[in-house]
Amino acid sequence: MYLKTIIQGRLEFGTRKSYDKVTKMFLQRLENYYKTDVFFKYEDIFKDDEMSLEIPRHVSQVTDKAFRTTTSLLGYCAQFAIAGSIRAWLINEGEIVHFLTLEPDSDKGAVQSFVRGRKLVKVSGKEKDALEALSQAIEKYDRHAQAYERRAKVNFIMRNYHDALRDYNKCIAIDPTIPTAYYGIAKIHMLKEEWMEAILNLDESIKKSIALQTLYWKSRKLKAECHIKLKEWQKAAFDLKLFTSRAFESDNPNKFWVRWSFYQYGLVLLELEEYVDALKAFDKAINLPDNPEDGVDAAELLTYRGIAKQKAGKSGYVKDIKDAAAKGSKKAKSLIKTINK
Repeated sequence: MYLKTIIQGRLEFGTRKSYDKVTKMFLQRLENYYKTDVFFKYEDIFKDDEMSLEIPRHVSQVTDKAFRTTTSLLGYCAQFAIAGSIRAWLINEGEIVHFLTLEPDSDKGAVQSFVRGRKLVKVSGKEKDALEALSQAIEKYDRHAQAYERRAKVNFIMRNYHDALRDYNKCIAIDPTIPTAYYGIAKIHMLKEEWMEAILNLDESIKKSIALQTLYWKSRKLKAECHIKLKEWQKAAFDLKLFTSRAFESDNPNKFWVRWSFYQYGLVLLELEEYVDALKAFDKAINLPDNPEDGVDAAELLTYRGIAKQKAGKSGYVKDIKDAAAKGSKKAKSLIKTINK
């Protein structure tokens, strides 16, 4: 049985000694143990001039055995690396069968400092300790793309946006395949209301992640926001249609924004004069549980559903607008005066 696999990432070995050792091991194991079960050739993934192993993105149909054998060999290679990460998915009809993150886990100083710093990033109040550990990793190996990306994340949390942008850019200069770096840069541009620059980086985040990742959909949602700010209704509608069509698991952070996305999709479709589809979007938003923190005003949602009903030639719009006015919508109160005339 053949399944879809997606594998991408990069490992850096730092020294010629480590690189020669891992390449020798790779070729020996390929010849003596794995033979045809590994679906990468040496010359396709090893970069002698950079002393790295690089898989920008590999997509193919493979057997479960070939996937396990290949990722096992790549995982062994990772233990010789000083920095980097490889992510591997095995997928059956859109469902993840296996997911692996292959990273260095040795006693090398840069590795240990990075692992400690990455853990501290997730602990509220430990930002300074995280910065110190990640800076130590960079001092020990100045091409540590992941350490730059995580340090940028900490700087962003601490609102040190200049330092965050610097570190994100350093990360990308070393490894341009890391999607979270583009996502972080986009968020900084959004804070500055630099919508076009944000969109360019969100496009990169989308291209360098996959639809099975939370980040992919977070990027789609932010990109829609930017298009709305620029009044690029057609482009916003494209991203929102994709987002609202996705079924998120209950533990997926994107699920928090589903009602907001249907509401925004309805507003965008009103701008495009697609009134029937706008009504459908508002209906779906109204049928979802209230979420006081998603920024959707229930009264405004009712107001715009009433407007969509009226524009689409549907009945019930007067009741929606009156109910919205009762909930405090100023726009609805203004519309009632027009309706009563």
